[in-house]
Amino acid sequence: MSNDKHLNTRAIHGGQHHEPITGAVMQPIFQTSTYAQPWPAKHTGYEYSRTQNPTREALERALASLEGGLGAVCFGSGLAATATVMQMMPAGAKIVVGDDVYGGTYRQFERVFRPHGYGFRYADLSAVDPADVIDAETTLVWLESPTNPLLKVTDIARVAERAKAVGALVVVDNTFATPFFQNPLDLGADIVLHSTTKYLNGHSDVVGGALITRSAALLDQLRFLQNAVGAVPGPWDTWLTLRGLKTLGVRMERHQDNAMKVVEWLSAHPEVGLIRYPMWDQDPGFAVASKQMRGFGGMISFVLNADLARAERFCALTEIFTLAESLGGVESLLELPASMTHASVPAADRRARGIEDGLVRLSVGIEHIDDLIGDLEQAIERSKDPNSIKPPE
Repeated sequence: MSNDKHLNTRAIHGGQHHEPITGAVMQPIFQTSTYAQPWPAKHTGYEYSRTQNPTREALERALASLEGGLGAVCFGSGLAATATVMQMMPAGAKIVVGDDVYGGTYRQFERVFRPHGYGFRYADLSAVDPADVIDAETTLVWLESPTNPLLKVTDIARVAERAKAVGALVVVDNTFATPFFQNPLDLGADIVLHSTTKYLNGHSDVVGGALITRSAALLDQLRFLQNAVGAVPGPWDTWLTLRGLKTLGVRMERHQDNAMKVVEWLSAHPEVGLIRYPMWDQDPGFAVASKQMRGFGGMISFVLNADLARAERFCALTEIFTLAESLGGVESLLELPASMTHASVPAADRRARGIEDGLVRLSVGIEHIDDLIGDLEQAIERSKDPNSIKPPE
């Protein structure tokens, strides 16, 4: 299907075909490790499921269609996709990274790849002049926009222009925005990364990752590493993600609608400080977000004006919002970055980057908005009492 079709149409049909033998409308699950060959080294195009699997290929075609890429390569997790990009880098590569990134990304960069000679430089790419941090020695620029968990917005086109001037690749983690609201390849990025665990699947029952590019050379390298390193998803996980994609558009619209109402409520609450939501007109990133995004989903970060103990009680007292890591499912989740997703970042570094002890990250689901606001309201009120709930032994 051509990319001139609307995204809601491509989410259902893009890169997908009726199964040719039976005419099955839905992509079958090819639960097999190997494929019969009529003659040695003569096969149908399928030899071994680490290398080729029709279910995985259907998801890859669909993701390429949604992001406007030449092709996509799927992995067993978002971090497996991240590691694959790093395995493309030459020894001693110099990498510029946004200063607010997923804690697992930071851990992988610092504890897995830095000891092997990779150099990482962290900078607030939403605020600095790209020329001040992306120099001639830069091999790769890694950014999230919006970021995790502070939801900073970076001008992707501006960063990409500078990176191309010095011959560096640009990778954009588009997990939070999704292709429904933002397409980094159109803005000059070389590779788009997704944790398909999140909004693309949308049902909190899969872990996966993907890389999408328009470059034939990069696509060949990524496919080689997918096969050679072997961090591939199983067919059941790829099928579940493919199923989830079909409702991406309607889910993202509802996530956004609910999130905007939650932001409005939070902004009037006397015990709430900083609020970050890129498509809110009072957010520092609103101007850039309005230029390069078509909207945003259900991710909100806000500071509860409280110490860590009360913030923890607040998170434990919600009844509809589930206290859990991850995001992007139909159900509402919340987490405390200082204690959870960013616990691997040293406390001093966290605070220097704006991750306060009272920072709460919401993944606003598609439940009724009155119930969601009521849940936040009762949890804030009850958390005032130090005896309202105790941590488990």
